[in-house]
Amino acid sequence: MEDAKGKLLESINNPDDLKKIPVDQLEDVCQELRDYIIDVVSTNPGHFGASLGVIELTVALHYVYNTPYDQLVWDVGHQAYGHKILTGRRDQFDTNRKYKGLSGFPKRSESEYDAFGVGHSSTSISAALGMAIASRIKGEKERKVVAVIGDGAMTGGMAFEALNNAGGENADILVILNDNNMAIDPSVGGLNKYLLNISKSDTYNRMKHDVWEGLGKLDGFGKKARKFIQKNQHALKNMILKENNLFEAFNFRYFGPIDGHDVRYLTNALNDLKDIPGPKLLHVITQKGKGFKQAEIHQTKWHAPGIFDKETGEIYKCDCKIDQAPKFQNVFGDTLVELAEKNEKIVGITPAMPTGCSMNKMIEQMPGRAFDVGIAEQHAVTFSAGLAAQGMVPFCNIYSTFMQRAYDQVIHDVAIQKLPVIFCLDRGGLVGEDGPTHHGVFDIAYMRSVPNMIVSAPMDEIELRNLMYTAQLDEINQPFSIRYPRGCGITTDWQKEFEKIEIGKGRKLNDGSDIALLSIGKTGIFAQRAVKLLASNDISAAHYDMRFVKPLDTEMLTEIMENFDQIVTIEDGSIQGGFGSAILEFMAENGFTNKIKILGIPDQFIEHGTPEELYRECGIDTQGIVITAKQLVGKTKIV
Repeated sequence: MEDAKGKLLESINNPDDLKKIPVDQLEDVCQELRDYIIDVVSTNPGHFGASLGVIELTVALHYVYNTPYDQLVWDVGHQAYGHKILTGRRDQFDTNRKYKGLSGFPKRSESEYDAFGVGHSSTSISAALGMAIASRIKGEKERKVVAVIGDGAMTGGMAFEALNNAGGENADILVILNDNNMAIDPSVGGLNKYLLNISKSDTYNRMKHDVWEGLGKLDGFGKKARKFIQKNQHALKNMILKENNLFEAFNFRYFGPIDGHDVRYLTNALNDLKDIPGPKLLHVITQKGKGFKQAEIHQTKWHAPGIFDKETGEIYKCDCKIDQAPKFQNVFGDTLVELAEKNEKIVGITPAMPTGCSMNKMIEQMPGRAFDVGIAEQHAVTFSAGLAAQGMVPFCNIYSTFMQRAYDQVIHDVAIQKLPVIFCLDRGGLVGEDGPTHHGVFDIAYMRSVPNMIVSAPMDEIELRNLMYTAQLDEINQPFSIRYPRGCGITTDWQKEFEKIEIGKGRKLNDGSDIALLSIGKTGIFAQRAVKLLASNDISAAHYDMRFVKPLDTEMLTEIMENFDQIVTIEDGSIQGGFGSAILEFMAENGFTNKIKILGIPDQFIEHGTPEELYRECGIDTQGIVITAKQLVGKTKIV
């Protein structure tokens, strides 16, 4: 047996191979799988803690269910590394999140075992319900459908909508609630307190465990008795907990909570649940980062730690390379606190991303004025609207890709009422290794189409700071969108005195005579570098940082159109409906016929890779700007 140690994982190329392993060796499989993830992710960064926390659950699911025929849906997908390794992608796992490699999330086009593509929160129950109803219509009575959702994702309203629908349909579906008291930051809100109350009820859990174990020792009668207890245990729970069960109110049979790190117990429980029809919810208690000490202790830090030493736990710092310029998110966090100290009406709102967007700084220093509302973007926007309606100045910070989930609220609850909510859209543009579910490339297009909305994007840290200052001034008094990128800027000396920026006014950064470069946001940094390279090729390029997509600086645009025959627009966003489209609309309305080339994100979903690789693929990096400019002025030879 000793010779087999360390080799179990190597023998597993698919779940059928896993099923050949005796149940008493599943703990060894879990350990090898955990070690393998630690080995790979330590040198190839990715989402770490979430996958370690569901190792035993992942093994048990593939051991019990007949995947891919049985459908397994992972909510968000941060935790699916073990799933990928067990389903034929072990030898490719070192390409995870790399350019042209495996996706960091489940993806239907990547594997038949990835039943549903995910990346955003709270979608799994809805998708699983659709699959279960489809199976019912097609007469596939043997097919099982399982959704695995974290306690953080369960705070999303969509999850409760799906629970309500699934209970009403009496669908044959199993929802596994992976409860680790964490999203990226610690879970918050009433649901979190409710789950803690259940999971920490020593009286109920001790009685349930003792009764369950005792029944399991009874031959013949034991299995039937266990099923009876499963079907009727809500009465026991209600009596001991002295409250009704939330999930049973949705017509779900509730089972648990159980230890999510006991793989043998999990396999037994899942086998039993397979035979129980209708909507079921299994409450599983896990620890995020399980098996790696530092990740268990510092769970937020180890959600996606970057490169680290797997022996010492040291995380190697390699984020900012340009003279230690700060991350845009930290500029936002520090500036928000500074502005809030001067303006008592300012409040901060984030949907479960306080550390990711750096609003944790305000939450720590002004806890009564900054709010983490959980993974609930729709609520975050309308909550902000309610604050604004009563004279507050809400800074609502949501990642660009997640703001898509609250678009109706932006229009209906904020813009129609012209409420001064300041939307700070972090991770605007291509974000890199997280791929198409996380690229924030649509916000310019979808925000500029909304009446009453000011749409802006800073090129650097100082501009971000000044746009935030401008947005909160009493004279503005309307919705204001500020989008900025992931990662670091270029300015170390950014904490200067605030300056008001005139709404709808750009700035000219370089004079030129041959061609005009018009940029919005971070792409201005690439344009600045391109100006220098073009000069070395005897091309004189003027550069304009437009700052605003709405309203446009029409005076500056008129001057540009009258002085340049060739124009290039550059944006880190969708070409369709974006900044370049706005320029074309201006030209059409005013009769200009200049030759213009729009650089941006093409009409396709961009896959994952480093930001530099993706900028190059889309042609919006410095070299791409240079090539385009040379083509327009008729000088195609590149130096």
